[in-house]
Formats: sequence, C-alpha cells, structure tokens
Amino acid sequence: MHYSLLFYQSPEEFSAREDPEQRDVFLGSFVPYMKALQEAGIVVTGAGLEPPKTATSVRPTASGHRVQDGPFADTKEQLGGFFIIDVPDMDTALKWAARFPAGPHGGVEVRPVLPPNTHAEMLKSVEAATY
Repeated sequence: MHYSLLFYQSPEEFSAREDPEQRDVFLGSFVPYMKALQEAGIVVTGAGLEPPKTATSVRPTASGHRVQDGPFADTKEQLGGFFIIDVPDMDTALKWAARFPAGPHGGVEVRPVLPPNTHAEMLKSVEAATY
C-alpha cells in the first residue's frame, strides 16, 4: 500500500534551507533519513518543494475563483516536501515518519494514497450517473 509522508517545517526551519551554514545542518540530519528510505526499497517518489512564497492558491467563490499568492493554510507550519512510500500498513508508515529528523516545530503527516485505478472508477461512476 502506498502512503504519503508530508514534511512540515516552521518558517525558520524552512528558510534555513536557503542559508548555506544552516542548510548543511539540515542536510546532515535529513540525508541519512532519505538514504535509509531508499535503501529499504520503499520509495515510490518524492520531492522537496520551493518555499511557500512561490505558491499560488485557487479557491472557489460564489462568482468563480479567487487566486491568491501563498499556500492555502494560514498556519506557521509549511509543507517542505514529500515521499510516497510503499509499505504494508499504516503502522510501518508511521515508524518511517517517526524517523524524520524534524525540528522542534516540524512534523510529518502520514496519509494513505488512493489506489491508481480509483480515479478511473470515479470517472466511470460520474459518466454513468443520471442527473
């Protein structure tokens, strides 16, 4: 089963990635974690994300859509990256999440990924529905 590991960091931790000295400290703890995931053979995909200031969000409104700069969430935590891993169950995914070297304000959200054919089945249901 596939699970997403979504890595959240405080604004300070996120911006530290841009400072060479602080980036080395972050990478010093993150790279061994990333290598352990890869050596376990469970990584399906993953990526780091650009800073939240580069995000643009789209929200529905009564008159259409509102486009705004920045991420959806109005929180202090920022999504920094993700892995999709292939492990047998949620308990195993949680064990891998617990190994993430998060800073004092960071965390990892673990969420099951929909099976690949789910979207195709949903589309078929919509096409077959009579409104």
